[in-house]
Amino acid sequence: MAFMEKPPAGKVLLDDTAPLSAGIEASQSLHSHTVSRPPGLASAISGLSLPLPPKKLIGNMDREFIAERQKGLQNYLNVITTNHILSNCELVKKFLDPNNYSANYTEIALQQVSMFFRSEPKWEVVEPLRDIGWRIRKRYFLMKIKNQPKERLVLSWADLGPDKYLSDKDFQWIIRLLPSCLHPYVYRVTFATASESSALVIRTFNEKGTLKDLIYKAKPKDPFLKKYCNPKKIQGLELQQIKTFGRQILEALKFLHEKGFPYGHLHSSNVMLEGDTCQLLDLENSLLGLPSFYRSYFSQFRKINTLESVDVHCFGHLLYEMTYGRPPDSVPMDTFPPAPSEAVVAVLEALLSQEACKNGMPTVSLLVSLSLLIKASSLSLSMQIPTKLKEALKIAKECIEKRLIEEQKLIHQHRRLTKAKSHHGSEEERRKRKILARKKSKRSAFESSEDQTAKYSNSNNSGNLSESPSAWASPTVALNPVEEGSSLASQGLSGSLISEDGGVRE
Repeated sequence: MAFMEKPPAGKVLLDDTAPLSAGIEASQSLHSHTVSRPPGLASAISGLSLPLPPKKLIGNMDREFIAERQKGLQNYLNVITTNHILSNCELVKKFLDPNNYSANYTEIALQQVSMFFRSEPKWEVVEPLRDIGWRIRKRYFLMKIKNQPKERLVLSWADLGPDKYLSDKDFQWIIRLLPSCLHPYVYRVTFATASESSALVIRTFNEKGTLKDLIYKAKPKDPFLKKYCNPKKIQGLELQQIKTFGRQILEALKFLHEKGFPYGHLHSSNVMLEGDTCQLLDLENSLLGLPSFYRSYFSQFRKINTLESVDVHCFGHLLYEMTYGRPPDSVPMDTFPPAPSEAVVAVLEALLSQEACKNGMPTVSLLVSLSLLIKASSLSLSMQIPTKLKEALKIAKECIEKRLIEEQKLIHQHRRLTKAKSHHGSEEERRKRKILARKKSKRSAFESSEDQTAKYSNSNNSGNLSESPSAWASPTVALNPVEEGSSLASQGLSGSLISEDGGVRE
């Protein structure tokens, strides 16, 4: 596909942050071997010790061993799919969903970038920066300018995502405006351009890396899994750094919100470090319609339904990572480890606790006003967006939020249904149903017995001899009609005669 070529009609724009799950339903034997194909390469790159069940040379076809190994493989897959970083990596996605993740995205990016360089010959690719980011459809290349060989830049190319709502014309126009955004806490864009299907952005390459590289003591050029999945040393930042960086990041968010620019992509890998200054990266992500790194977290909470509240919630994740040197194990959380300052814990509680996620996020302005964060120096900033584009951005932002709200509704409905099914199928509920069924059975048997007793009693008191065995006369009774008649008379039935066939006749 040429760089300016439109994407194919009907192209499905996948949300790559949507969690995938896998269930092992059966095993298959081929050539005296039981087939299994777990994504082991991801664990090798990440350095994590994952619970892959052991193999067996003798007896590996035994039914018990196969069943036990199947359970082990299921547990292995569960660990991978619940790990936030592993579950989003390309190797795992290709293993679990090969139909949607079979393309060679590096090759696609190279083709697009090569087409771009035909019209911009001053740039030159030094080397691909393989897998330094977490996005599957975003690729990075180390660049240089031909007449400035010592200066290094980084080019990022990204495909469209499911939240791209700008028209092609507005999309291309505003991407080209990114280099004009001047703010001390926003990383400067050197060059940016876009087609109807993708965008290409060039920035200065920073040898020190991002805020996440600082926290994890990582090298910027290493693969994402290797850098961040299994850090050797977990240590948070100094309190002074937490205060300074926190305030700078919030000032950048406040600036974007005031300009009506949708962001929603805050995390520690999207914060570049320039000395003691933090600067936000990847403003183009929201324009491309790419889903957020933390989407699987905030999509669980229906009160986090605007891009402003998404940014604030993501700031909570980032603040936790700066404080403790690692991301939170789960969100929401109501207990926090000891921190350098109680004020930091108070902010975390306002952003990540059960109550906060249930009731909604504070505003960026409120967080900026907290005495915890050191006041930033006077700011020189500029971002000129034409009125027509502001309206287009507003509509696109509303569409992004609408998709999020719809997704949150579906998740809420699914959660309620799952909870109801789980409750109905619980051991306690099954025991209650058995007790009720036994009581019902006993009650039905008792009522049936009472009905039979009542019927029998009524039949004895009705006077209808035809329903009583004693009403049928024997041959002896037939030979002695008078005596029998006297007997019947004594019973009040003197008008009755006995027929020859033993019947009673009025």
